[in-house]
Amino acid sequence: MANVSVAAEWQLLINRYYRKPELYPMRWKHIDLSRNKVACAPFGGPIAIIRDDSKIVQLYAESALRKLRVFNSAGILLAETVWKQPGGRLIGMSWTEDQTLICIVQDGTIYRYNVHGEVLEPNFSMGKECFEQNVVDCVFWGNGVVCLTEAGKLFCVPDFKEIKPCKLAEVGIGDEELPNCMAVIEPQYTVSGNVEVLLGVGSGIVIVDEDEVRFIDEEKIGGVVLKIAVSHNGRFLACFMHDGRLVVMNTEFRDFFQYQCESALPPEQMAWCGLDSVLLYWDDVLLMVGPSEDSVSYIYDEPVIFIPECDGVRILSNTSMEFVQRVPDSTVSIFKIGSTSPASLLFDALDHFDRRSAKADENLRLIRASLPEAVEACIDAAGHEFDVSRQRTLLRAASYGQAFCSNFQRDHIQEMCKTLRVLNAVRNPEIGIPLSIEQYKLLSAPVLIGRLINAHQHLLALRISEYAGMNQEVVIMHWACTKITASLAIPDAALLEIILDKLKLCKGISYAAVAAHADRSGRRKLAAMLVDHEPRSSKQVPLLLSIAEEDTALMKATESGDSDLVYLVLFHIWQKRPALEFFGTIQARPLARDLFIAYARCYKHEFLKDFFLSTGQLQEVAFLLWKESWELGKNPMGSKGSPLHGPRIKLIEKAHNLFSETKEHTFESKAAEEHAKLLRIQHELEVSTKQPIFVDSSISDTIRTCIALGNHRAAMKVKTEFKVSEKRWYWLKVFALVTIRDWEALEKFSKEKRPPMGFRPFVEACIDVDEKAEALKYIPKLVDPRERAEAYARIGMAKEAADAASQAKDGELLGRLKLSFAQNTAASSIFDTLRDRLSFQGV
Repeated sequence: MANVSVAAEWQLLINRYYRKPELYPMRWKHIDLSRNKVACAPFGGPIAIIRDDSKIVQLYAESALRKLRVFNSAGILLAETVWKQPGGRLIGMSWTEDQTLICIVQDGTIYRYNVHGEVLEPNFSMGKECFEQNVVDCVFWGNGVVCLTEAGKLFCVPDFKEIKPCKLAEVGIGDEELPNCMAVIEPQYTVSGNVEVLLGVGSGIVIVDEDEVRFIDEEKIGGVVLKIAVSHNGRFLACFMHDGRLVVMNTEFRDFFQYQCESALPPEQMAWCGLDSVLLYWDDVLLMVGPSEDSVSYIYDEPVIFIPECDGVRILSNTSMEFVQRVPDSTVSIFKIGSTSPASLLFDALDHFDRRSAKADENLRLIRASLPEAVEACIDAAGHEFDVSRQRTLLRAASYGQAFCSNFQRDHIQEMCKTLRVLNAVRNPEIGIPLSIEQYKLLSAPVLIGRLINAHQHLLALRISEYAGMNQEVVIMHWACTKITASLAIPDAALLEIILDKLKLCKGISYAAVAAHADRSGRRKLAAMLVDHEPRSSKQVPLLLSIAEEDTALMKATESGDSDLVYLVLFHIWQKRPALEFFGTIQARPLARDLFIAYARCYKHEFLKDFFLSTGQLQEVAFLLWKESWELGKNPMGSKGSPLHGPRIKLIEKAHNLFSETKEHTFESKAAEEHAKLLRIQHELEVSTKQPIFVDSSISDTIRTCIALGNHRAAMKVKTEFKVSEKRWYWLKVFALVTIRDWEALEKFSKEKRPPMGFRPFVEACIDVDEKAEALKYIPKLVDPRERAEAYARIGMAKEAADAASQAKDGELLGRLKLSFAQNTAASSIFDTLRDRLSFQGV
């Protein structure tokens, strides 16, 4: 009998069954759909209603002010607001995929509202042409809209997430022949990837996109089109003709079937019910047409609104919300009158089992081989049911059959139970989201949770997230932000305890994001208290800066050890505070101070000097001045002007003065003084010689250059000024004379007096420039026989080297010299003979 009562509610259309269960009795009062413009969101979304200003209606006990009201699908009021928007008559409104209500008025202005009836700024315009020509009609889809103006022009917004109106191709129709109807094929179903607009005109159908216009004449489509409906997959068209025929064709305009309606008047509404049938609505008749010219009619004594869904059509009336859908195959196999399918016998077996009848075992024996398919069918049928008791019975039947299946995946029932618990929770009239299981799968759980959050159903969203094993952070954060916005009267400390109690439920949640919302809501003290609980410095520090907690931000940044964060705080404070206050702030924090100094050394010398002066670090200022003098030396313009008043010398003198004020930097003070003195001398030399080769060279290089130029007096002056030692002087002069190959002067210099370090510099200098003959003048004068032997060896004189080595009586030296003459057999034999002789003598 249960099967009979279930199937009795169905309607047969050819070989397919359809049903129309009531989802909700509408809880609103005094709502007449015929007097209002209505926008219903798909996937069980909210309903927006506003009085239609294009109709003359009688006002009852209501205000003359128009109100935009938002209800859930059960008719429970969610929000209402007075409509005061300028721009002329409201042409159309619809919900986007993220449940934003789009309202388009006559002058092309787009107004946006959220589900709480709050205006979302800014408003947008469809453009100047729409403003001048006025919008007369618009067709919405998912996230876009196409508008038709009085001049027959088409304008499109492809995506409301980024509102950029564009003009479609010129249709070529005037204001006296506006189209009979308009429909769109969504961009995702077109070859071009752009929206295509179908216009029913007097002589056929015009297809318009951004680039072109195509015309389909009435001979191909069989008449004048008065109404068009596009299937949800974008592949089929339902066209109502001027003679009352309903023609179903594909988008290439090939007929599938035709149905002759009783009325030639176009229906007020037309929509696809899945992909198997088309619904048409006139004043009091709802007609369902399927293939093979079969139909089912329903009588209504009140106006209705079609809400197309992916698997059927919801029908909204003044008193109820119904859902027309094709009965799923699994449900038909179980509840069809006279069905003997395995699923039906399993369902019947459960009934016998409950009545303790042996017939239960008999039924199970009959379907033993098909038991897994029967269990699967019961599970699937339960998922498609809206009645909770029927869901429970079907799942019990599946569980009963599963007990006798050894190879059935047992998690299917558990998964379906989880899904149905979620669906039943959101179908509750207080929530009012009557999703079918197909809609739920297409929508997905994260999107459903997002919609619950936006509707401020945070508790249910949190429970579903927890139940489905999803991240709860999004729900809790949105709740916290909403709580802050709505709790203006609660003190900060009390509100902090409430929020922290919930935020602790989710590990790793971003306290900084909630604190940022508190700051935007004008509760800076609460924001400071919240951000103190944020464990991640990278999120904590920027927010502390935004709420003017610079000192705390600097403390947190330095504690984190992240140099990037420290620099972020430093630059922020640097811009906001006076210099002395900034210096005092960073002086107490070594890491911040050191990072500031490292940065300022590269880019902000003057500011760094101010910092060092304020902290009494005169030596650091002196080092900076000295460095600046070197940087100035790299500039070709730096050495121009008087040497006494040149900028470089002034900087070095300032550094000398600062160094001299500290006892610990005597060496630096003396070095700076001598550097300034050397620069003066070098500048004088460049002026006198007219050769820019002295400045920034060392004392030794300066002396060598003077000697090389023949300016011995200047070289002596440098030697005297900087107290160059005699040994160093001899080395410098010898190498300078050898460089210019002034052998006569070199010989004369060697005879002036005995060199303080002998004649080794003379020998090495001559050998270095490969002047062996000159070197021979000085090698015999070397006192040490070892030095003499090595010098002879360097110029290739093996015998003389051997003689000198024998005088030194050094066997190791003979070995080294032999290696240097390894290619010379005769020389090697000389060294071997000498080594043998030394060995014989016991040396």
